[in-house]
Amino acid sequence: MDERTADLAYTAGWAMIRRTPESAGRALFRRLADRSWRAHDESTRGLERNLRRLVGPGATDAQLRALSRAGMRSYMRYYYEMFRLPAMGEEYVLGRTRATGIEVLEEHVRSGRGVVAALPHMGNWDHAGAWIALRGTPLTTVAQRLRPESLFQRFTAYRESLGMEVLPLTGGSNTVGTLARRLRGGGLVCLLADRDISGTGLEVDFFGERARVPAGPAALALNTGAALMPVSLWYDGPYWNIRVHDEIPVSGGATRAERVQATTQELVRVFEGAIAEHPEDWHMLQPVFSADHARVSRGRGADGGVPAPVAADRARVPRGATAETAVPAVTDESTASGGAGDGTAPGGAVREDPVGGTVPDEGAPGGAGDATAPGTRGGFTAANGVGAPQGSGARPPGRDERNG
Repeated sequence: MDERTADLAYTAGWAMIRRTPESAGRALFRRLADRSWRAHDESTRGLERNLRRLVGPGATDAQLRALSRAGMRSYMRYYYEMFRLPAMGEEYVLGRTRATGIEVLEEHVRSGRGVVAALPHMGNWDHAGAWIALRGTPLTTVAQRLRPESLFQRFTAYRESLGMEVLPLTGGSNTVGTLARRLRGGGLVCLLADRDISGTGLEVDFFGERARVPAGPAALALNTGAALMPVSLWYDGPYWNIRVHDEIPVSGGATRAERVQATTQELVRVFEGAIAEHPEDWHMLQPVFSADHARVSRGRGADGGVPAPVAADRARVPRGATAETAVPAVTDESTASGGAGDGTAPGGAVREDPVGGTVPDEGAPGGAGDATAPGTRGGFTAANGVGAPQGSGARPPGRDERNG
């Protein structure tokens, strides 16, 4: 799918799915998931390679296939909800969310201490951001640029309509410095942190194998004094579930690099437990384990190859920072026309993840227009045709939502 077609497809999705009865929309995306699963395409095979690490060699192929089918359905549910979420309404989002541990996170923010919320690719992170914004806590996140630019702007408008401040990974006014100021000012920054595409991430133990993950969350916490809090997300029938785990203290060590390494390993340990409890809701279709990256390198592009923009990002380290202080935590490729296994969304457009970031160097200079955090949203906002009216004008749940 070329860039223009991808842009049109997403635009049509936001326009049409929100007007389709929920039961019909969910059924459609479930069928799309099953079709991909039956075809056993590269996305499904990539998911199964990752799930094999969870279930171990003792699981039969039939058991793995059953789990991957549930995983593809969960993955496509995320996409359905992405298109539908701006029209769901505040009552619907708040009423179908079950959360534990959120009070501790919110108390940190109220007291003026910043929080780095680090998440694996689980459940629905767009919903989680919308939900916490509706509760009165603004948040900041980082998105890697998509091509074409119009598609990136649509995604940005979509997430801003849900109450998030979205910073571009590249091409913006010093995203690094902005993240640091948000945290030092007592703000909430959300990062997806279970897959590294920068080539400068840290190698950790993950389900008994070596894997590379971003150092960003741990380094941000170390640099700014913010609380590092893992967050896991999963589905339970019609409900969204959110668990805010206990804060991970920054580990001790002789050097800064050792502290970041040890803290990142502790973060991944929490991710392991969360993913193992809800493996079907781990949306990881791309290579994450070092052995799989090596396989991709040997047969680049033929089976899960990584598009060129990823390699280009390796050079984008902020001036004055080192690899350990400037590790991108954005997790998917930046082109809307990627190849098989590169994080593709339905129809071939590349899946764009909303949360990620770069690690601020101490004293990083700021950019224009980023001195204050976003204000609290009164509800979902209209932005470039994406989103429902703000405040009390947001459409309450209709019968389809209540019965979905």
